[in-house]
Amino acid sequence: MKKLKLQNEVFKMFVANYKEWLDILGYAESTVYQLPNHLQEFFYYVEKQNIKKLTDITPKTIKDYYRKLKERANERTSGSLSKSYLNKHQQALKKFKEYLQNHNYNDFNIHLKSETNPTEEKINILTQDEIKELFEATEFSHTESRFKLRDKAILTVLYSCGLRRNEAVHLDLSDIYFDKERVFVRKGKNYKERFVPINRKNAEILEDYIFEARPEFYQANLSEALFINHHGTRMQGMSFANRLKVIVASTNNKNIMEKNITLHILRHSIATHLLQREVPLESIKTFLGHSSLESTQIYTHLLKTLENETI
Repeated sequence: MKKLKLQNEVFKMFVANYKEWLDILGYAESTVYQLPNHLQEFFYYVEKQNIKKLTDITPKTIKDYYRKLKERANERTSGSLSKSYLNKHQQALKKFKEYLQNHNYNDFNIHLKSETNPTEEKINILTQDEIKELFEATEFSHTESRFKLRDKAILTVLYSCGLRRNEAVHLDLSDIYFDKERVFVRKGKNYKERFVPINRKNAEILEDYIFEARPEFYQANLSEALFINHHGTRMQGMSFANRLKVIVASTNNKNIMEKNITLHILRHSIATHLLQREVPLESIKTFLGHSSLESTQIYTHLLKTLENETI
């Protein structure tokens, strides 16, 4: 619903923070994309009713909104919106209410009925042993050594360094400071720059890739990109995702394969593991490049959820 522009700055803030909350909790990319869009559509309707605060949203507001949705024509097919689509709108508001409760907002006291077929996403985080298996699986992820070493380097920047996909894509050779044991992230979220520490073991993995494997790629000397493909050009996000799928399959571990691991889950995993090791939240915030401590605190909720699942 990008065409539905919000005017209310508070509503805009809620949509953005809600999206980040879903993302950090490890929900599927489609959920992280769709639910905030549905929330934005709801706020757009609310604005049209001249409602400017959460406290002014009433049960009647919700009821009228869903009546409008049910009356709205389906833009892709003839007829009205599907039941599944309406349920997604319902889920968006239910999850938004949960977000508010977790952040101590008490201004949205609206009772929402349970969905007919709720679709809760399972939070998938890799254990430290499973991460170790992924690194070991790079020995079998390709027949050629250069690809194996590149796969291991990819895991290093996405898990050990906790980089987002876009940040990994835009890494250049000059961003790896071996002497300072740091990685410079210049394409962070909202273009924020930061340095990420790397230990000796991770530095050695990157050294093996850069000095042994990378020169074997086609016209490697013509690109400044850290990660290049067989054409000699910068690897893109989909290529990273495809390599991760191959690495996961190479583990032959059914439990890992059933978790449907994505690139971002590697980032969630390192954040959770740091918290398990009692690393201060402020340090994790800096490491991940979060703009506020509130975003990082979400991992405390995630850790509690994971601990409850193991009881």
